[in-house]
Amino acid sequence: MKTRFKISILQVKRFTFRKKERLCRKKYIRELFEKGSSFFLFPFKILYLIHTHTDVANLQILISVSKKHHKKAVDRNLLKRRIREAYRINKHILEINPDKNIFFAYIYVGGEVLPFNQIELKLKQALIRLKYILGTEVA
Repeated sequence: MKTRFKISILQVKRFTFRKKERLCRKKYIRELFEKGSSFFLFPFKILYLIHTHTDVANLQILISVSKKHHKKAVDRNLLKRRIREAYRINKHILEINPDKNIFFAYIYVGGEVLPFNQIELKLKQALIRLKYILGTEVA
């Protein structure tokens, strides 16, 4: 006897990280660094800004790894890939209202290349903290 499972579209989570979710415009990046708030959770410094621009996605992220601490481009790219992947998998933690528009930046300030599981753990903690901060600021 065959059993068929019905999965609704709402039950399936989409673990995507599309171009529209990336913070690319220099104008918005400058605004984030000038007007944004920040907190530190090793190995990340997280900047965030609630913005009023309606022409962009409601969550946009910037990932940066310092050339000062990681001289080799291979190491910087590896860290950025790991951060991007950890964010892609765990971004559902930061469920916000569609009417809130937020820019945020993850700046990796650690001196050594951490393994993926440590990066993911810290990124989860940062997302939970960011969710709490944004919930108290806007609510």
